[in-house]
Amino acid sequence: MAGGRNLPAKARSRVASYRRASFPWYKLTFVCRGNPPSVGGAQRREVVLFPDLTVLWVIFFVLVLTILLDRLLLRPLQRVMAQREEATRSARALAERSALEAREAAAEFERKTTAARAEVYKQMDEMRRTAQAERTEILAQTRAQAEQEIAAASAQLQADSEEARRRLAADAEALGAAAAERILGRRAS
Repeated sequence: MAGGRNLPAKARSRVASYRRASFPWYKLTFVCRGNPPSVGGAQRREVVLFPDLTVLWVIFFVLVLTILLDRLLLRPLQRVMAQREEATRSARALAERSALEAREAAAEFERKTTAARAEVYKQMDEMRRTAQAERTEILAQTRAQAEQEIAAASAQLQADSEEARRRLAADAEALGAAAAERILGRRAS
């Protein structure tokens, strides 16, 4: 039955009108057939697409490949991507929580530092007031002592000057008497 030689004439004409193109197994089969003559008398050729059994195999293999890719490649990739996204999300949450704790610790440190500074300033002010009071007391004591010493020295000086005046008066009298005696040659009474 090669080429339709042993077929009846009607079948042969039909085989001749359908010429099958030889393509690889994975391509669709094109069948060309001639249409009956039209009004103008010219015969037109038309290409009709008939799926062959190989098309079903191609569809089957595409479906198998799709399932295999989904199970062996896409789902594990999506699982890994979901795990990475979850890890990123948890790391971001941890970083935000750590940053919040760091800000709280910094604020607490700042509060404690401010309180310690205030306490130190308060102690320094208290010490300054105490030192100022001691200074004022020491200054008052020193002033009182100096005034006492000045008064004692002034009294001593006063006494010394009275003593010196008395001595001078006595010496002046003695000198005057001695001078009068010398001048008069006798004792003046």
